[in-house]
Amino acid sequence: MDMKKFLIVGLGNIGDKYSNTRHNIGFQILDYFASKEEIIFESGKLGDKANYKLKGRTFIFIKPSTYMNLSGKAVKYWMEKEKIPLENVLIITDDINLPFGSLRLKKKGSDGGHNGLKDIQEKLNTTVYNRFRFGVSDSFPKGKQIDYVLGEWTDEESQKLEERFTKSIEIIKSFALSGMNNTMNGFNGK
Repeated sequence: MDMKKFLIVGLGNIGDKYSNTRHNIGFQILDYFASKEEIIFESGKLGDKANYKLKGRTFIFIKPSTYMNLSGKAVKYWMEKEKIPLENVLIITDDINLPFGSLRLKKKGSDGGHNGLKDIQEKLNTTVYNRFRFGVSDSFPKGKQIDYVLGEWTDEESQKLEERFTKSIEIIKSFALSGMNNTMNGFNGK
C-alpha cells in the first residue's frame, strides 16, 4: 500500500445534460481544481483520471463514468489498481441534508439515501470511508428530490460557487497533507 498516494473521487453522472446539475458537484469540484492547476483529465477504465503532485504526495483524481448508482465499481477498481489504502480515499458528493454551500467532512456514516454512496458502501463492504459532503440544501417540494438534484444551479447559487470551489480545493489539499482529522477540525461548517 502506498501511503503517499491519495484517491480523490468526485461523484457525478457523465453527459452534458448532467454537467451543471447539483448531483454533479463532485465532477464540478475536480474540474475546477484541474482548471486552476492546469491538470488534464484523460479517459481511463471506469472513469476520467488525472494525476497531481504536491509536496511529495500523489493525488489520483477520478470522475467515474459508471453513472452515479455504480460509483463503487470505479472506486474499488482504482483503489486496487493504484494500491491506495482506504484511509487515503476521499469521496466528494452532494448532500441534500446540508444547507447550500456548507462543506462537511465525515469518516463514516450511512449513505443518507444517496445512490452513489450506497454503491460505494456495498462494493467496499464498509460504512467507514472518508467523504466530503457539499450541501445542496433540501429546498424542493416533497417527492421532487430526483428533479431537484438533477436540476441545474440557480443563478444566485452559481454566483456563490466559485468561492466554495476555492475552499473545496483547500480541503482536498489539506486531506492529503494534514490528514482527515485536522481537515475536519479546520474546515467543518466553515
